Amino acid sequence: MSREKRTMIAELLRSGEVNTDVVVKGWVRTKRGNKNVAFLALNDGSTINNIQIVVDVASFDEELLKRITTGACLCVRGRLVESAGAGQRVEVQAREIELYGTADPETYPLQKKGHTLEFLREIAHLRPRTNTFGAVLRIRHAMAFAIHKYFNDRGFYYLHTPIITASDAEGAGAMFQVTTLDLKNLPRTEDGRVDYAQDFFGRSTNLTVSGQLEGELGALSLGQIYTFGPTFRAENSNTPRHLAEFWMIEPEMAFYELEDDMDLAEDFLKYLIRYALDNCMEDLEFLNKMYDDELIERLRMVVSEDFVRLNYTEGIEILKNSGQKFEFPVDWGCDLQSEHERYLVEKHFKRPVILINYPKDIKAFYMKQNDDGKTVRAMDVLFPKIGEIIGGSEREADYEKLDRRIKELGMSMDTLWWYMDTRRFGSAPHSGFGLGFERLLLFVTGMANIRDVIPFPRTPKNAEF
Repeated sequence: MSREKRTMIAELLRSGEVNTDVVVKGWVRTKRGNKNVAFLALNDGSTINNIQIVVDVASFDEELLKRITTGACLCVRGRLVESAGAGQRVEVQAREIELYGTADPETYPLQKKGHTLEFLREIAHLRPRTNTFGAVLRIRHAMAFAIHKYFNDRGFYYLHTPIITASDAEGAGAMFQVTTLDLKNLPRTEDGRVDYAQDFFGRSTNLTVSGQLEGELGALSLGQIYTFGPTFRAENSNTPRHLAEFWMIEPEMAFYELEDDMDLAEDFLKYLIRYALDNCMEDLEFLNKMYDDELIERLRMVVSEDFVRLNYTEGIEILKNSGQKFEFPVDWGCDLQSEHERYLVEKHFKRPVILINYPKDIKAFYMKQNDDGKTVRAMDVLFPKIGEIIGGSEREADYEKLDRRIKELGMSMDTLWWYMDTRRFGSAPHSGFGLGFERLLLFVTGMANIRDVIPFPRTPKNAEF
């Protein structure tokens, strides 16, 4: 077969051209027909839609056609023509077929029938070939591109923060350790502790839980930065909302106060959802039909509505007076659960909510303290179906207050001296937030489980593929 340039199926379906010679390549989704004609649905991953290949059985080797089954990979050379049948505008009349790879119908797991999402997680190496995961992964790409475009167009700099770190940004403690020490023969100090001086970095190190602290250093020199990279939490959480490895977007901005932070978060989320509506509609329509018939309506609602801005204290009062039976009781000082967040968004206000001024005892050490001594200038953006999608704050710029808070929490200054230097040398008001990429994707795709919006999920007892 000659090496003519192949055309992507998305391009063929978009172009409006007919009566032209084409080369298409892809995987067979279905095969049907009779003894005279076979119809192959071919997909190459560029679109949710297949191109129909019409095969005149008499013109092809019988053995070749027998080996073309669901999952097989083909190169087809033929004529793009208007389709006489219903269901597609154009089709390809095959002139030559080259079989790149067969797929044994006895063992290929993606035969033409419905598969559960649980089953597909067990074959995560093949699930991108399904309509569902093709759609999800194309949307994932579009959202990643839109994130970079949004910040680039607004003068932010993309900062690469370390994945291996000696500091625990969250004070959460649930971190994956990084070591080259021989676990069967650990070196010990005189008092019996592990001697990390002999480790690769000469100290105890972990996979990062957040790029925020280093991001602040970037903001306090470059003005406004964002990070976008993998983060890791060693929490034994087997829930539809938790992953051990996920991606985070963390902008940090000098001279931003809490109100500026909220404005940016709202504008950013609306931009991303608008981008999905403008650029991923075929995939969204498929997901809307198959998984969540309110998906597109919900996306449009978020783009069109102003987000409510609400004090935590007022939020607690609304929840206490709601007459609603919550699984977790609610009182001032408690960390809100997903059920509380969703009540405020879905039942009470019926639109996204930005909750601000949380009790300092349930928030991280770096958040700016309010004058009341009890609350901090934190903000969480709460979305329908998801609960918290963004968490952020104005950062504490005062050296003395930050030093006192770190001591109160019994944190080690040894690993934070460089962070404190930014409050000693030209400190400035600054703010930022973190958006969990997979939480965003749950919202945009309408999928119910976070394991289904990342190609290869990492969860407790699962690091397959």
